Amino acid sequence: MTVELLRGLDEAEAAARLVAVGPNELPHASRRGLAGILGETLREPMFLLLVGAAVLYLVLGDLGEGLFLTAGALASVGLVVLQEARSERALSALRDLAQPLARIIRGGVERQVAARDLVPDDLLLIGEGERLPADARLVAGEVLTVDESALTGESAPVTKPPAAPDDVGAPNPAPGADGSPDLFAGTLVVRGQGVARITRTGPRSALGQIGASLAAIDHEPTPLQKTAGRLVAILGALALGFCALVAVAYGWLRDDWIGGVLAGVTVAISLIPEEFPMVLAVFLALGAWRLATHQVLTRRSAVIETLGGATVLCVDKTGTLTENQMRVARLWTEAGDVGVDAARPIDGAAGDLLELAALASAVRPVDPMDKAVRHLSMDAMVDGAATQGEPERAWPLRPELLAVVQVWRRAGEARIAAAKGAPEAIFNLCRLPAAEIARLQAVVEDYARQGLRVLGVASARVEGDFADDPRAVAFTFGGLIGFIDPLRRDVPQALAEARAAGVAVVMITGDHPATALAIAKAAGLDTSAGVLLGSEIEELSFAALRERLRGVRVFARIAPAQKLRLVEALKANGEVVAMTGDGVNDAPALEAAHIGIAMGKKGTDVAREAADLVLLDDSFASIVGGVRLGRRIFTNLRRALTYVTAIHVPIAGLALAPILLGLPSLLFPMHVVLMELAIDPICALVFEAEPSEARAMKRPPRRRDEPLFGWKQIGLALLQGLAVLGGVLGVYIWALRNYPEAQARGAAFTTLVLGNLILALADAAASGKLLSPHRRAYWIIASAIAALLAVILSVAPVAAVFKVAAPDPILTIVVLVTAMLSGGWTAGLSRLRSFEQTRRK
Repeated sequence: MTVELLRGLDEAEAAARLVAVGPNELPHASRRGLAGILGETLREPMFLLLVGAAVLYLVLGDLGEGLFLTAGALASVGLVVLQEARSERALSALRDLAQPLARIIRGGVERQVAARDLVPDDLLLIGEGERLPADARLVAGEVLTVDESALTGESAPVTKPPAAPDDVGAPNPAPGADGSPDLFAGTLVVRGQGVARITRTGPRSALGQIGASLAAIDHEPTPLQKTAGRLVAILGALALGFCALVAVAYGWLRDDWIGGVLAGVTVAISLIPEEFPMVLAVFLALGAWRLATHQVLTRRSAVIETLGGATVLCVDKTGTLTENQMRVARLWTEAGDVGVDAARPIDGAAGDLLELAALASAVRPVDPMDKAVRHLSMDAMVDGAATQGEPERAWPLRPELLAVVQVWRRAGEARIAAAKGAPEAIFNLCRLPAAEIARLQAVVEDYARQGLRVLGVASARVEGDFADDPRAVAFTFGGLIGFIDPLRRDVPQALAEARAAGVAVVMITGDHPATALAIAKAAGLDTSAGVLLGSEIEELSFAALRERLRGVRVFARIAPAQKLRLVEALKANGEVVAMTGDGVNDAPALEAAHIGIAMGKKGTDVAREAADLVLLDDSFASIVGGVRLGRRIFTNLRRALTYVTAIHVPIAGLALAPILLGLPSLLFPMHVVLMELAIDPICALVFEAEPSEARAMKRPPRRRDEPLFGWKQIGLALLQGLAVLGGVLGVYIWALRNYPEAQARGAAFTTLVLGNLILALADAAASGKLLSPHRRAYWIIASAIAALLAVILSVAPVAAVFKVAAPDPILTIVVLVTAMLSGGWTAGLSRLRSFEQTRRK
């Protein structure tokens, strides 16, 4: 059906089409409620283990132990759910809503309707500063200047002339084409006004198609989630194995098989290291909180640890490396080429050129280049004619003249016309000879190689009335202006820190290759391998692309599908990929990357929904800070898990050794509960509070296959645990020969508690002073446990419950020395190693 121009659809036809094609809305992920967040959290293996252990304690163990563990499980799960709910609320507040109303023509009458009610063939009225609610084709009006950076990544706006009456257009137009009449949802009109016929709405628009492609991408479990799954299986097998060992030993040696089975089950329950999932949960929740204080919102907490292992950071140029706004960089006149410097005034011929450009710019600009000229002209205190008042007449961009012309007149003065636009259009207005055009074109190409967007400027003075067609007036060439989307100030330092940390930085942009290379060099990226274009990526096989990616760090003219292919190729090369972006075109790659990082201020809603992290301040330096925090979390989490494993070795050994040696039982349920009261806060708070190592960002990323908790950590934990076990068992055996059973048990239990406290400090305090402020939590916890231990040993009724007695002075000295040696020997070795390395240097 052909829609009559300036009449549009009638209401009945529009209503029928709305039913047929559906509302003009993009597919979006439904917001997660508390129930959904809780369900996702409880499906994590670490929380399944925690809840399962709590239930087991309640059913088979002591009621006090069960209640304690249940409280810990509820607190841990609640902390994570609270953090996730907070993130969802922040995302909801960040969401950019589409333009709620649109101006259309229906039945020959102009009216406003909700953007969701637009249908194909509606006639849409558009103007400066409006965001397009659907894909459309410009059919009448002025030449528009449209910012399509949200779809293309290209910071400079493109021109959109009205379509010719006989031009039916391409069946599937793509954004980014300069001189095309096709318009796209989500883009911004920065200059001009016109009438457009809507072609595609909702999920059929270019914006909707990109959003729909996200559904085809599967979430890959993070290394931390994979580690937690393996730990569930390993620890379950070990607990069952030790359960069988204790049951057989007890039944065989004491001829009490029923008692052996009960003892085995009890020991197995006490051996379940419920601290593993609790430590994982608390570390991630506190890590998300720490990131939030640095303006980084966490959508998936498990990805924080992955961030520390990132090997490649894919960076979108526009809005990530650059400020996503244009700035005047160079002014060229016949008198010379002038670089714009804030510390140097703009005068002479360059000042005259800037004034002419301001006269050709909108008084209240929306176009980013008009904004740049106006801002600079005001800073340079150019003649008030350039910054005040309104032009007498103005000609917007048109297909036959891709330049803006504005005529100014003041009392007693001749009219002055200022023109600004494409260099070729300005050359034609000035009627320059071919040789002169060729000379100026060389300057334009040189500016382009520097990554600049170039506009020409011209002027004309007329005594009488100005002609209706500016092309009838002979203009005088004024010069050329080079614009640049400036680099963020903190980018070079952040990139240098990333390089020092062994993280490769890749720039992926939709910009011109010359612009991409110029920005990459200014930022400090490796440009030795040149730039790879999107068209070249299409031609390469996947294997060839993987090979090229080992050297190339700059990619230009990249379409969304190509960006996704780059991420997949990097992942196939074994890289851990972090991807930053703010445009809709970044969303599929954000979803596919191991870590997707979206911009909160300038980012689109689709990008934020696809990302794992959201930068609330859009600061690139925050990304590097996130990598630093990820490495810190990995290191401290590994230490905490090593400690948790180590302290279960003496618990297991002290449950089995007395049976094998025919000694009185050493540990009873209340002893285990007290140990767990010490273990959980130490792991969750003391280890997490440790700062980053001094050289954390001076070494390469860990290997992708390096486990969080592997055989090396298991071996260290066994050594540490066996040392404490040997010390406690030695004190117990010696004390039984020289003291009553209660006093021997009291000495052994005191050695176990103090040995574990010292081991926690030795494992956590890899560097720094023992009394550093961040260790305040440790000393508070240690003091509280020491005071509780003193009460248990000295208050007779309590001591009777725990079946212990206070050791005498000699036994106390033995206990302290043994605890220091068995718990602190690793710290001593570490200090000696550090001293030796320092001496060698």
